[in-house]
Amino acid sequence: MAQLVRVGNLTLGDGRVYVQSMLNTPAGDHEAAVSQAVALEKAGCEILRLSVPNLSAVETISRLKNRISIPLVADIHFDYRLALAALEAGVDKIRINPGNIGSEERIRAVVNACRERRVPIRIGVNGGSLERDILEKYGSPTPEAMVESALRHVRILERMDFHDIVISIKSSDVRRMIAAYRILAGICSYPLHLGVTEAGTREMGLVKNAIGIGSLLADGIGATIRVSLTADPVEEVYAGFRILKALDLVEGACQLVSCPTCGRTKIPVIEIAEKVERALEHNRSGLKVAVMGCAVNGPGEAREADVGIAGGDGEGLIFKKGKIIKKVPEEQLFDALMAEIEEMSGNDV
Repeated sequence: MAQLVRVGNLTLGDGRVYVQSMLNTPAGDHEAAVSQAVALEKAGCEILRLSVPNLSAVETISRLKNRISIPLVADIHFDYRLALAALEAGVDKIRINPGNIGSEERIRAVVNACRERRVPIRIGVNGGSLERDILEKYGSPTPEAMVESALRHVRILERMDFHDIVISIKSSDVRRMIAAYRILAGICSYPLHLGVTEAGTREMGLVKNAIGIGSLLADGIGATIRVSLTADPVEEVYAGFRILKALDLVEGACQLVSCPTCGRTKIPVIEIAEKVERALEHNRSGLKVAVMGCAVNGPGEAREADVGIAGGDGEGLIFKKGKIIKKVPEEQLFDALMAEIEEMSGNDV
């Protein structure tokens, strides 16, 4: 049974998957951080992380808490005093590896402060920064090596009777990342934060994350995700929700089915499909909508769609569940489809 962990007003481990991103503004630039955080929340980001390398960045936490309502995660490396300061500033989760912050006294100080405030700790293991003895044991950052490193940090917290733990074991190698999370999911019940680290630019990074994150989510593994991209963090949020939508993990989200087009296509399928996709971005009616290129196969191939269009020569068909309901001129196809969707979704378009 999954361990439930509260992060702000969210509960990790309850079956829902939350989309996370991270600020990339310079540490200490409070105005830039707030501006980007507001944009990320508007885009749908549900959990937000920021680097806290110094006390100036701690001040950013206070400013963010006054401007956004989503949970905030402080990313801390080595300095336990920054973790304590971030907790004092009101952060909702701490990302810190207890084995890297020094003496047991320092670890216990962070653990006690987290316990007092009911703030969880995320242990974040990266394939590129494993402990020397573990690398020597396995010879390379294998999935087993990453899991052993994560469990080493977990046991430190468990010995202090602290169990509000979230774990991530990221790698830039997609296969390694998938294997590591599968091993970990089989031996512990803590919520897992998924991601392919250093995945690359927007297009290739999305592909890598879709494979890595998507494979695990399809297995029922994962409580939060971050689609790491060398791009505007807002793109990470959009990409995260696209992955969740593809797996029907966004409650009420519409699904778009569209054909790749062929020589029979007589209408601008690509243009129409893109317009429909944009129009359905915030629709939560759960409809499956089809945009097909021709009337030869369209209604049949998309018979599971609730509603759709299929093109013809100068005109097109509107169909529901594979049954043709009417013909409309080509230039009216988009508007006619959206009118049907609006009626079916209770004007929630």
